[in-house]
Amino acid sequence: MTGSAIEIRRVRTPQDIAVVRAMVWEFFDLMRARYPDMLDTIDAYIADQDLAGQLADFPRYFAPPAGECFLALLDGGPAGICKLRPGRGRTAELNRMYVRAAGRGHGLGRALCLATVEEAWRLGYSTVLLDALYRHVEALPLYRSLGFRDYSARGVFGGGDERIIHMRLDRPERE
Repeated sequence: MTGSAIEIRRVRTPQDIAVVRAMVWEFFDLMRARYPDMLDTIDAYIADQDLAGQLADFPRYFAPPAGECFLALLDGGPAGICKLRPGRGRTAELNRMYVRAAGRGHGLGRALCLATVEEAWRLGYSTVLLDALYRHVEALPLYRSLGFRDYSARGVFGGGDERIIHMRLDRPERE
């Protein structure tokens, strides 16, 4: 569909937060359907991250100054999300990027990732990290096209599991 109206906005209102919460659970429903061999890992991740607690206290984790959340709208309807969370030191995490099936093919994923990375650089982070599962065929090529590279990670969730892809993007040196 060409000519669709796309908007990327920062999540601030209670209504937008409710939409994001629902979309996060949609994302994990999709992950469970796509990765039936990893249900234990997905459930462990949800528990390890205290996902329900984070979503219940959304502003504490995903609003300034602690983080940021972007909502993509397609023709006025919610179609995608991406969150930025602080990591250790000067690293940030691109967190739970998700585009609904109806929103795919319109550049929403790219727009969400770019907004999130630009926000990380604006906030002074030097590196953006992310994790993705090995059959995440929509997202992995997108991340790589934006310059993210695989790296080995010890001490992170799933660090020894080859099905969990750890990626990083370092801020370009200023010329």
